[in-house]
Amino acid sequence: MTFLYNIIVLIVSFILKIIALFNQKIALFINGRKETWKKIKEGISEKDKVIWMHCASLGEFEQGRPILEKLKELHPSKKIVLTFFSPSGYEVRKNYELVDVVCYLPLDSKKNVQKFLDMLNPVLVLFVKYEFWPNYLNELKKRKIKTFLISGIFRKNQLFFKWYGGYLKKALNAFTHFFVQDETSNQLLKSINFNNITVSGDTRFDRVFEITQQNNHLQFIQEFVNNSYTVVAGSTWKDDEDLLVNYINTKASKNEKFIIAPHNINSDAIKELKASIHKKVVMFSEKEHQNIAEFQVFIVDTIGILTKIYSYANVAYVGGGFTKSGVHNVLEPATFGIPIVIGPNYFKFNEAKDLIKNEACFVVDNSQKLSVLLNEFFQQKTKREQAGKNALNYVKNKTGATAKILNYLQ
Repeated sequence: MTFLYNIIVLIVSFILKIIALFNQKIALFINGRKETWKKIKEGISEKDKVIWMHCASLGEFEQGRPILEKLKELHPSKKIVLTFFSPSGYEVRKNYELVDVVCYLPLDSKKNVQKFLDMLNPVLVLFVKYEFWPNYLNELKKRKIKTFLISGIFRKNQLFFKWYGGYLKKALNAFTHFFVQDETSNQLLKSINFNNITVSGDTRFDRVFEITQQNNHLQFIQEFVNNSYTVVAGSTWKDDEDLLVNYINTKASKNEKFIIAPHNINSDAIKELKASIHKKVVMFSEKEHQNIAEFQVFIVDTIGILTKIYSYANVAYVGGGFTKSGVHNVLEPATFGIPIVIGPNYFKFNEAKDLIKNEACFVVDNSQKLSVLLNEFFQQKTKREQAGKNALNYVKNKTGATAKILNYLQ
């Protein structure tokens, strides 16, 4: 099985190089990895004691971030290496200032793994949520390097729990300890004879709750909102925007304001969105020298400020619920104590399901349902505030995972 796996890795590597000629994201994936060895050589020496954290993408980074930042505070003399598998994580966090090296994880070939671990020689390794690469894990086990899974989550349809999944199951022996999000993951691991487990919860709750303690002030958003009732729609896709624009154009009161932060900020898509709205619209890129309080809709054609913008919302609409991959991050608005509206594809996300159960998050699948719901929130302050209180209580009650993990690591 090991031989077959290594052949597959080589074939995939070759195919990706061809696809990269035609696909920008895959090109980033391939070309970014060419810099990995140089980055490590420049940032790490043989004398350094290294902590290595690996994240698949940006969402996993946000889960690992509270642990990483606390480790940096507790162990300032140690070097920290942060790796990503996906361009969507690396490209956003490649200049993250609290670590010594940020780079792509080399593909899981035996040669890459041995070279990577020889250069790092880590004293501690943290994998976030998932990313179970057999060659990396087997080599970590062989070298007796302490390796932990944090905010892990397992599902019964994964290969570990199938009769033919022995190769991957064996790789899990590399983990010194599993910190999992829920009891289901705990029971699944126990079913294949792993008992080195702590149900710690999800470190994302600590991260998002910390956001409420930071300075979230944005002067231009404050000027736009101007003490008005405001709906913030974050990470929206075309299907989300169609529903929202229909409400804005046909149902919304002149006393409601809307901030839309699209997932895709391609200039053509932004122009199309702006042209579809029949109310006064201003964009982030056009806001200078404007009296933005006069506008009813603000389109955020930039990245990196959505979390702060949620702090100004009375209601949040979180996009992605009409896509195959599903709804985006519902915890960021929840931590500000506001009701959340999403599309119908949320079933892969426990936090969305929990928030729905707690009457803090509400699902719509067509324009009429969205219009009725948004109008209810606008008209019924008591309903809106109760849903927001439910959201904040849910987040608060789920905090504490970071402390549990750090106590164990210490």
